[in-house]
Amino acid sequence: MSSITVLKAGINDLETIQNIGIQTFSETFSESNSEEAMKNYLEKSFNTEKIKSELNNPDSHFYIAWEEDIPVGYLKLNSGSAQTELQDETALEIERIYVKKSHHGQKVGQLLYDQALETAQNLNKNYIWLGVWENNSRAVRFYEKNGFEVFGNHTFRLGDDEQTDLMMKKILK
Repeated sequence: MSSITVLKAGINDLETIQNIGIQTFSETFSESNSEEAMKNYLEKSFNTEKIKSELNNPDSHFYIAWEEDIPVGYLKLNSGSAQTELQDETALEIERIYVKKSHHGQKVGQLLYDQALETAQNLNKNYIWLGVWENNSRAVRFYEKNGFEVFGNHTFRLGDDEQTDLMMKKILK
């Protein structure tokens, strides 16, 4: 395996973010959801205008993991009003750590998480939080291994299906 580099992403990376997002979300969740629900979610969540708006939001931070010139994953962080729920100025949300299935087990997620930690420290945040699907045991274990604890849950809708996301956080200070 070549070495993985994590680089800050900008508006010029819009298509890369879209493509990784669609591929990794599909790889992770298509077996558990209907084709129609997946199609609708992907169109809503990864359309050009939505990604462009997210990339232009100064409170959102994107990073792409590269293996040479091939994107293999990405990270989306939110602070301030960009956070999807808590909107706590002392917190940083990890909204997405997405890694291509071909690179699972190769520490790409850990490198992206390490970038999230560094960003939180640079922004002087007290804690990091996230929501993770309760049935995504691989991701739950990853966050537990990195010191996150469950503090609640919320409902995530995918099509007509209401799913439960665990809310997890890690205190930094």
